[in-house]
Amino acid sequence: MTSTDVARPPRTRTRRLGRAAVYALVTAVVLFGVGFLVRSKWDPLIDLDDGVITRLTDITRDHPAFRDALLTWQEVTRPVYLHVVGTLVCLLVWWRTGMRTRAWWAFATLMLSWSVGLGAKYVFQRARPVVEDPVSQAPGYSFPSGHAVNTAAWVTVLVVLLWPVVRAGAARAALVTVGAAVVLVTASDRMFLGVHYPSDVFVGVVTGTGLVLASYAGYAGWNPADPAPADDPDVHESSDDLAVAGGPAGPHRPHPEES
Repeated sequence: MTSTDVARPPRTRTRRLGRAAVYALVTAVVLFGVGFLVRSKWDPLIDLDDGVITRLTDITRDHPAFRDALLTWQEVTRPVYLHVVGTLVCLLVWWRTGMRTRAWWAFATLMLSWSVGLGAKYVFQRARPVVEDPVSQAPGYSFPSGHAVNTAAWVTVLVVLLWPVVRAGAARAALVTVGAAVVLVTASDRMFLGVHYPSDVFVGVVTGTGLVLASYAGYAGWNPADPAPADDPDVHESSDDLAVAGGPAGPHRPHPEES
């Protein structure tokens, strides 16, 4: 048994891995539960989706400047752009803080969310909303919203990744507030443009957020830093990792959360 093994009490690890399983289960239930209703064309859900889209696209159609702003936001929040930025942030955090395992977790989770969101579309194959006078059009399937999945995952990953770096309470509050606003605006954008139903964006947000929470709980459970952490359960780097990084006096000293 190594010192790293001693730092990982089985009870703590089991609890955190159990938490990861719960997050994953809830996410799957929402995704496949609503997906089943979509595929079976459950009338109450279909009527709600159609009614909301009709009302929101009427508003967009009557306000050209608003429509232009929505189209701009749609372009800015394309998943490929989000993940390029997310990857750069992961590299920056690794370089500036030495939190290698945390940065790799963040990058892997971003790629996982992108893949799951895309794959789910082909599982359910829901057609895009049909609007009499469309204000925008988008290719591919509708459920779940790719913008919603990826934006929710991107925001949640960055909040978790940067949490140990952003120490001030006000800065952390701003990080969460801005992130939540980005997700809310993106979800609204998809509906006002008439390219996604409300159920598409709701499930997209739940899926993106749930995937990250499950992934992080599993990551923390794999190697928790402290049996009773004060706030955020991060991981220790093993002695082998420190040796690769150059040791405590090496060029990239690990962040205190991972040392």
